[in-house]
Amino acid sequence: MSFIPGQPVTAVVARVEIKKLRQDANLILGFSIGGGIDQDPGQNPFSEDKTDKGIYVTRISPGGPAEAAGLKIGDKIMQVNGWDMTMVTHDQARKKLTKKREDVVRLLVTRKSLEQTVKQSMCSYPRP
Repeated sequence: MSFIPGQPVTAVVARVEIKKLRQDANLILGFSIGGGIDQDPGQNPFSEDKTDKGIYVTRISPGGPAEAAGLKIGDKIMQVNGWDMTMVTHDQARKKLTKKREDVVRLLVTRKSLEQTVKQSMCSYPRP
């Protein structure tokens, strides 16, 4: 997926709903993020576009809520509970994900395998 600032973004997305795990006063999601508009996009190993400042999943805790929900390393987070995540700082993204009053986090993510599946299916249909 390529991104041009100021232009609409077209992406194939998946919905992922993560139920936070409660440990004492903490709510655990079971994943870590990287990226953001305040970070160096050249350091992002998950994007082919080295100007992409999106928020990406960098780590999944084995057996944690994110793994159980189907989140994958390399997923690009497009929305969190309806909030746009395409132009946020790393800290803004972290705060949206870790709100204490929310037991469930609903994500819209895009991943390379989703885009490849759609492209392959589009190529298999005969054109009129």
